Amino acid sequence: MATFLYRLGRRAFRRRGLVALLWVAILVGAGAASSVAPAPPEDSFSMPGTESQKAFDLLDEQFPAAGAEGATARVVIRAPEGGKISDPAGKERVEELVTALGAGPQVSSVDDPFKANAVSEDGTTAYASVTYEVNAMELTDEARDALTAATDEAREGGYTVETGGDAVVAETEMGGTAELIGIGVAAVVLLLTFGSLVAAGMPLLSAIIGVGIGISAIGALGSTLELSATTSTLAMMIGLAVAIDYALFIVSRYRAEIAEGRAPEEAAGRAVGTAGSAVVFAGLTVVVALAGLAIVNIPILTKMGLAAAGTVGIAVLIALTLTPALLGFAGKRALSRKDRKASAGARAAAGKPKLGTRWARFVQRRPVTVLLTAVLGLGVIAVPAAGMQLGLPDEGSSAPDTTQRKAYDMLSESFGAGFNGPFMIAVDARDADDPKAAAETVGERITDLGKAAAVTPATFNEEGDTAVLTVVPRTGPSDAATESLVHDIRSLSGGIKADTGATMLVTGATAMTIDFSQTLDDALIPYLALVVGLAFLLLMLVFRSVLVPLKAALGFLLSVAAALGAVVAVFQWGWLADVFGVDQPGPIMSMMPIFMIGVVFGLAMDYEVFLVTRMREAYVHGQSAGESVTTGFTHGGRVVAAAAIIMISVFSGFILENDAMIKMMGFGLAIAVLFDAFVVRMAIVPAVLALLGTKAWWLPKWLDRILPNVDVEGEKLHRELGDTTVPPEPTREPETAGV
Repeated sequence: MATFLYRLGRRAFRRRGLVALLWVAILVGAGAASSVAPAPPEDSFSMPGTESQKAFDLLDEQFPAAGAEGATARVVIRAPEGGKISDPAGKERVEELVTALGAGPQVSSVDDPFKANAVSEDGTTAYASVTYEVNAMELTDEARDALTAATDEAREGGYTVETGGDAVVAETEMGGTAELIGIGVAAVVLLLTFGSLVAAGMPLLSAIIGVGIGISAIGALGSTLELSATTSTLAMMIGLAVAIDYALFIVSRYRAEIAEGRAPEEAAGRAVGTAGSAVVFAGLTVVVALAGLAIVNIPILTKMGLAAAGTVGIAVLIALTLTPALLGFAGKRALSRKDRKASAGARAAAGKPKLGTRWARFVQRRPVTVLLTAVLGLGVIAVPAAGMQLGLPDEGSSAPDTTQRKAYDMLSESFGAGFNGPFMIAVDARDADDPKAAAETVGERITDLGKAAAVTPATFNEEGDTAVLTVVPRTGPSDAATESLVHDIRSLSGGIKADTGATMLVTGATAMTIDFSQTLDDALIPYLALVVGLAFLLLMLVFRSVLVPLKAALGFLLSVAAALGAVVAVFQWGWLADVFGVDQPGPIMSMMPIFMIGVVFGLAMDYEVFLVTRMREAYVHGQSAGESVTTGFTHGGRVVAAAAIIMISVFSGFILENDAMIKMMGFGLAIAVLFDAFVVRMAIVPAVLALLGTKAWWLPKWLDRILPNVDVEGEKLHRELGDTTVPPEPTREPETAGV
C-alpha cells in the first residue's frame, strides 16, 4: 500500500493542475446537481418492528383522514387572576381568539375549547387546537405571523396566552455559525502549528472542497434516496473535522521530508506513502463506525451514518490526491520563512517537537503513576454515566422563558402532569366478533389498572372495525411511573386477544420514546461488538500486534464512558449549565450514547493510527521499543495535539446552536475528543507501551502468516527507495519498562 500511495502522491504532485481541476469540476458538478434537484423530503421518524410503529402503521391505514401530517398548534389561554374562562367575558375572549386563529393562512381547522371539552375543571384555563393544511416545514411566515398576532391580541386585558406545537417557530437551521467558528479556530491552530499561511490554508481548502462535495451530493440525492435536510448534519460535523485532520497529517509529513533535504516531489510522494497509509486505515475505521449505525435498524440513523461515511470517504480521497497537488503548487512555501532559510540539517533538528519528546520520556520514566492517574481520573468523571436517564426532547425541556415551555407548564398545572404525554391505544378489532364490545373491554381493563387519570371512549373508523382510545397518565412523560403504565397496559394485550379476538397496540409520543430507548439499548452491545471487532481486525493489520489494538479499544471505551459521565453531569444534572447554555436540564437524548460511540470510536482510532503508526515505523526500522515511543511523539505528538484541538474546536462550535440535540452532541463529541486525545492517546498509550516493551508488538507466528502485510509503516517502500537508514533485519534486545 505504501508503495502504491507513494506513486499516487508523486503523480498527483506532477499533474497538480489536472488533479485540482478535476476536483473543482466535481465540486461544481455536485453543487449544480444539488441546486436543480427536487427538495429533500421532510424528516420522518420510524422504528420498524416496534409496537409503537405497528400501531402508527395500523392507524395510518385504517384512519386515512387522520393521517394528514399537518402542523399543529395548541393555544393555551388563562383568565386574569380572580376570573374564569367560563365567565361571559372569558367566553367572548375565547371566541375572538378562535375566530382570529381560523382566519390565518393555511389553517385547516380550529377546535373551540367549549365544544371540545378543553376547559380545566376550575374554569380558569382552556386550550384551542389549531391544525394546518401543510406540515411545519411548509408553513409560511405569513401563517406563523398570523398565529402570533392572534395570541398577542388575546393577551389584552390581563389574559395569559401561550402556544405550543410544531407550528410555533420555524425549523432550526443547521449549520452556519458553528462551522464558521470551527474553521476560524482551525485556521489559527494550523497557523501556529505550521508557521506558514500557505501550509495552514491547504488543509482548510481541501476540507472545504471535500465537505462541499459531500453535502452537495447528499442534496442532489436527497429526493432519490429519501435523505432529509438534517441527514447532512452529521456529515457536516464529522466531515469537516476529519478532512482537516487528514490533510494536516500529510502536509506535516511533507514538511518533515523537506526538512530532511528531499526534493518537493519526492517529499510529497513519501508523505502520501507513509502518512497517507495511516489516513486510509484511519478513514476505514471511521467509515466502519458510521456505517455500523445501520445495525440499530432506525432508518434516520442509518441514513445519517451512511451519508457521513460517504463524506469521510471523499475526505480520504481528497487528502491522498488533492493535498499533494496543492503541495505541488506551494512547493517549499509550505515551510515557514525561517525553515526555508535554514539548511536541511538545521531544519531537521529544529523540526523536532521538544515538548513531545520530553513528555514521552517523562511517561516512560513513570508509566505506572501516569497510567493510574489517567485511568482513575477518567473513571471518576465516568461515574455520573451510571445514573443516565434517556428520553426524547419535548416542549417540557425547552427554555423556561419560551412560549412552548410556558404552554406546557400551564397545561400540566390545569389539566394534570400527564396531559402532555397521552397514549394512543389502537384496537384492531377486524377479527373480533363484536368490535364495539372489544373496544369497551380495552377501556375498562385499562381503567381497572387504577394508574390512568383518564381513558377516553373509543372512536371507530368508517368501517367500524378499528378503534382509537386516548389514555392520560397521572404523571409526566419522562416520569418512571409513566413508563411503568405503558408496560402494564401492554401486558393486558394477551388477555384481551384471548377474550375478544382484538389486538391492542400502544403508541403515542411517550410510548415511542420508550420504544426508541429500548431499541437503542438492545442494539448497543451488538453495535459495539461489530464496530470494535472490525476495527480491531483493521488495527491488527496496521500494527501487526494483538496487544496494541486491544489497548486502543479499551482506551476508547474508557474515554467514551468519561464523556457520557460529563454529558450527564451537565445536561441531566445541570452542573455548569449556565456556562454551556443549558436552559433546562433533563433526560439525555436517547440516540446520544450510540450516536456518540459511533463517531468517537472512529476519531479515537484516528489518533491511535496517526500516533502509533509512527512508533511502529520507527520500531520496524530498527529502533528499540522505548526509542520508538519517543520517536512517535517527537514527530507525531504535536500534530496529533493540533488535530485534536481542531476537532474540539469544530465540535465546540455546535454548543452555540439553539437546538438542544445539536448542543448536546457538540459538547459530547468535544469532551470525548479531549479525553481520548490528551488523556488516553497522550498518556495511557505511552504508559502501556512502556510497561509492555517489545511485547507490545507481539503477534503469534501462525497469525503473522495468515494476516496480509499491508506495510503501512512503509518498510518495503524504504527498501525500494534504497534508504540506507533501514537495516535489512533489525535486531532488538528485550527491554524493561522505562528504558
